[in-house]
Amino acid sequence: MWEKRMEWPLTGIAVLFLAAYAWPILQPSLGSTGRGWCEVVSWLAWGLFAVDYVVRLAHSPDKLHFLRRHVLDLLVIVLPLLRPLRLLRLVAMLNLLNRNAALALRGRVVVYFVGATVLIVFCAALAVLDAERPVDGAGIKTFPDALWWAVSTITTVGYGDRFPVSGTGRMIAVGLMIAGIALLGVVTATFASWLVKRVEEVEATSQTVTRAQIAELSREIAALRAALDANERKEA
Repeated sequence: MWEKRMEWPLTGIAVLFLAAYAWPILQPSLGSTGRGWCEVVSWLAWGLFAVDYVVRLAHSPDKLHFLRRHVLDLLVIVLPLLRPLRLLRLVAMLNLLNRNAALALRGRVVVYFVGATVLIVFCAALAVLDAERPVDGAGIKTFPDALWWAVSTITTVGYGDRFPVSGTGRMIAVGLMIAGIALLGVVTATFASWLVKRVEEVEATSQTVTRAQIAELSREIAALRAALDANERKEA
């Protein structure tokens, strides 16, 4: 019941958190007052997510099972000082969007995939720009460059014209590579599932038609047999 009531409020809070994180990065000239407000919003959002996690844990009948299933949420709450890691909280927002999608299973997968791709690319671009911009000699200094790097990395193309040089940037790159492989697996599995379902539908239709034809032939044979029997009785 709590999760149902908090789905959309938490989605809105996650969007605010993303905006508060992105604004100082996209606008480096932002004053101290603006940065302070963004920091306040970020910490408030983190606090609300922490409260949500505690409440869900308290309401869970099997707390050990809950902890095992929500390890990512726990890590993001326990380690809020790592800015790139805090962005992982936004990935959990996709579960909220996915639960609210009133579509068939395949439709939910498409919604999840598109939302995950856009969100992960945007967040990775922000995180790598935040990590690389202060580094001397780094090749990622603007958001368009960071976005280009994120797209080429998640698609596993890796042109190499833009690449992170800092330790934090390379950690973000590893996470983005893994996400790209995982998303590719989702697309492949979804297509395979659709193809198998289509083959099953064709086979089921073919079997239905065949059964109908056999039934019709059986009725015709029975009618012919009855007519022959009647004719034989008349001749006798």
